[in-house]
Amino acid sequence: MRYEEYTIEGRNAVLEAFRSGKTIDKLYILDGCQDGPVRTIVREAKKQGSLFQFVTKERLDQMSTTGKHQGVIAHAAAYEYAEIEDMFALAEQKGEAPFFILLDEIEDPHNLGAIIRTANLAGAHGVIIPKRRAVGLTATVAKTSAGALNYTPVAKVTNLAKTIEELKERGLWFVCADMNGDVMYQTNLTGPIGLVIGNEGNGVSRLVKEKCDFITSIPMKGDIDSLNASVAAGVLAYEIVRQRMMTK
Repeated sequence: MRYEEYTIEGRNAVLEAFRSGKTIDKLYILDGCQDGPVRTIVREAKKQGSLFQFVTKERLDQMSTTGKHQGVIAHAAAYEYAEIEDMFALAEQKGEAPFFILLDEIEDPHNLGAIIRTANLAGAHGVIIPKRRAVGLTATVAKTSAGALNYTPVAKVTNLAKTIEELKERGLWFVCADMNGDVMYQTNLTGPIGLVIGNEGNGVSRLVKEKCDFITSIPMKGDIDSLNASVAAGVLAYEIVRQRMMTK
């Protein structure tokens, strides 16, 4: 299994990558560069929902492995993204009610990799992440998932709140993790479900939280009031597993 970072340098190479349909997670562009080819690259990035950032020449030089970046460096996904339909197909294949994990702006690749690993072990049929303000399927994510990325579909969507609305129409209901919610043991977590886990620092965003049907919390007995995002995902995912086993 290969985990090398997939980096593309140079204007023509980056533009060709966009036009050929490659998934570009992040784009770095020389600050102040606004010529025709760069504007075209930015337009393609916006069209595909890729993150892009204007940086100094010194930063690009540090990132470059060829020394010929021409003011543009792109980081492509280490793995291809799945479609949500792939997740429904996996649930149907297993004869199970759909169980998806949705991540709201998870930025730490180690957290994302650990959550994908947990998702696989807990029997989730897929993980859904947003295109913006979130880490993608980098080599670090792949490595941290310990191989789970080969088996667990990960889809990338433009708008997480809208995706929740669309999935509700297909029978799923949604629960998000928040310290102000009902204790998870008092929440019915069975049936077709989407578990929403929030950002490492700010939790689930207001708009996404408003789309959820229930808010649930993990009992806390210590002196601090929050868990790491991947740990919280693991605790709640296995409460879903427990409740599903109890209803069989």
